[in-house]
Amino acid sequence: MLETWRREWAVRKIKPGDGRPLPRFRFWQLLSRSLLHLHLPGRTGPGYAVDVRRGGDSEGRVWADLYRDGRRYARATVPAVFPVPGGRLEVATSTFGLRRAHFVADDGTEHQLVPDPRSAEGRRARLDRRHPVLSRWIGVVSVLAVLVGVGLNLLQLAEPVSQIPPVTALVGTFESPVRLPLWANVALGLAAALGSTERALRLRYRWYLDAVGN
Repeated sequence: MLETWRREWAVRKIKPGDGRPLPRFRFWQLLSRSLLHLHLPGRTGPGYAVDVRRGGDSEGRVWADLYRDGRRYARATVPAVFPVPGGRLEVATSTFGLRRAHFVADDGTEHQLVPDPRSAEGRRARLDRRHPVLSRWIGVVSVLAVLVGVGLNLLQLAEPVSQIPPVTALVGTFESPVRLPLWANVALGLAAALGSTERALRLRYRWYLDAVGN
């Protein structure tokens, strides 16, 4: 019921597009733009693409633009849901990039959109195809960076939080077994951010792993 309400709310946010052509992806947009296409075997009809400028507009809103046959057809702030023939396109972002970009068919099956080969997501997908072993190791390192970085920083943060009087009265005080210098905490935070960014490039999002910081 809640999920249905969220989808209906997202659909109501849709604004009509202005018909402008889809801009070519430029290399300097690697860190600020995501561009994905709907490619399904045997699918006929208009072609769709989703363009997300992750930096947001002057008011900080992040928009997902839907292009149909190369022309801007509709737009909505993320999280966005665009009804299309045979299903809907769902787009969501996180602090570090894309969280979701999928076509959900009317029968409930899901297909991830295909990133443009010039985008950061497309380059990461190409690395996965050409060097699968290296790609898997990068994925493992990313998960470890997120777990270690976030875990150790939270462990140290728990000590001062536990000294707040209402918290102390409720759960007592906690003494962190780990005390790292500032430079180490900064390095761990950067490593966790890089790990989360790499996971976002592969549209890998799990609430129990990636929710912190998003």
